[in-house]
Formats: sequence, structure tokens, C-alpha cells
Amino acid sequence: MPSDQLNYDVVIETPVTAIRLGLRVVGDKLAGIDLLSTCHPIQMPTRTLTHEMVRQLEGYFNDPQWQFSLPVVSSGTVFQQRVWQFMRAIPVGETRRYGDVAIALKSAARAVGGACRRNPVPLVVPCHRIVAANGLGGFDGQRDGAELDFKQWLLNHEKQ
Repeated sequence: MPSDQLNYDVVIETPVTAIRLGLRVVGDKLAGIDLLSTCHPIQMPTRTLTHEMVRQLEGYFNDPQWQFSLPVVSSGTVFQQRVWQFMRAIPVGETRRYGDVAIALKSAARAVGGACRRNPVPLVVPCHRIVAANGLGGFDGQRDGAELDFKQWLLNHEKQ
């Protein structure tokens, strides 16, 4: 989970009680969604934009078919952008293995994992849909704990 030193525009609860989401906004775009522990206090939205971001995240938590339409800061390398675009094309309720994504993008599974780990806006760019050949793989740079519980919840939620 990210450092306690980051400032967030909004911090919301998720359906997994051990995880909160911290949203960072730059200008009029979503710049980051971080998985946080419950040590981070809830921080309500104060602007129209952040209210809309929370509304859309809650929409997804209630309906796995929800389609995000949030303005997102464009960041990342050319390769990372290719991986993130690939993730967006994975249908709700389906997964792809790191190795399969690597083959499709003519790359290596570790490079795909690195791009997943650096995804600044999980859920909006559904990196949780990329899994290991044997098991879940990691999530938010973690291999166990609350982050993996959250990934499992997201995958179960989307298979409804």
C-alpha cells in the first residue's frame, strides 16, 4: 500500500473492509487510485469532479458491468500504455494470464507484471483481470494480504 505521506482528494471505503481507495486528482482528471489500509481516514469529495468519481466507483461496486467514463491523466511508457489498453479490452468477468498478454504484445510476462503494478488507476484500468498461470498473481505490488483479498473480491464480483 502507498506511503502515508501522499495526499488524497478523496478516500472512500470499498466492499472489502480492510481496503480503502485514495483518489488523486490533477487539474480536472483522475491521476491515481491507491489501495489504502483503514488507517487512512475517510475523506469526502468536495468538488463536482470528485463527487462524480465516487459515484462511478460506487456504480461499479454495485454493478460489475458499470462502464467508467472518467477523465484520466495520461501517463506511463509506450509499453505500459499498450498493456493498459489491452486490459481495457478484457471483457468483464474474464481474465488473461500474464504470459498470454506477453505473447499477444510480443513481450515478457515480467514486463506485463511491471506494467500492471504501475497502473495508476486500478479498477478504471482493470489490472485485476490479469492473473498468474497458477493462482491470482499479485495486486498493487503485493502477493498476499488485503490487496489480494480485494483482487479476489473484484474477480468474484465480475463473475456474477
